[in-house]
Amino acid sequence: MTRHQQLPVYLSLDEAAEVMSLSTRTIRRRISDGTIPAYQCGRRPIRIRLDELEAALSRIPAAKW
Repeated sequence: MTRHQQLPVYLSLDEAAEVMSLSTRTIRRRISDGTIPAYQCGRRPIRIRLDELEAALSRIPAAKW
């Protein structure tokens, strides 16, 4: 029996911006400030792991009125 390892999903800047409903400029700023980790191998385009992009979100506590 062979096990298939689940590989991480990598997104381009445009795809990450679309998933987060942000501009690519904002995604680049979050990469620069360290909020979103990003990867690049040589001259290839920047890629962002989907799971790390989701982890960069922070939950806002519910307001108590």
